[in-house]
Amino acid sequence: MGIIKVENIRVFAYHGCLKEETKIGSDYRVDLKVKANLQESAKTDKLSDTVDYVFLNRVIKEEMDIPSYLLETVAKRILNRIFEKDTMVSKATVWVSKLNPPIGGDVARVTIKMTEKHKK
Repeated sequence: MGIIKVENIRVFAYHGCLKEETKIGSDYRVDLKVKANLQESAKTDKLSDTVDYVFLNRVIKEEMDIPSYLLETVAKRILNRIFEKDTMVSKATVWVSKLNPPIGGDVARVTIKMTEKHKK
């Protein structure tokens, strides 16, 4: 087994429950960790034998482009797409952070973390 991390993906998106958040948008940070068997790709040196992190980055950017009220919804969509499209991933954890959230204080970010295992 092994771990692939795609960290500090920066995106601008339109998530939130406040009307202003869906109009003016906010900066977000997404981090992803996936668990997969990396032994075969270590031997073959073939992209087809591993989890493509370009694919992982694309899924995150595409799902972040779909406005949602809650970060939990976005995280769940990211995980669902990864498991749907890449059967090599056995477990994944995603962190979705809203930077400088409008919550009435000096807060650097609010982060949700969601972990799921591939259902076989």
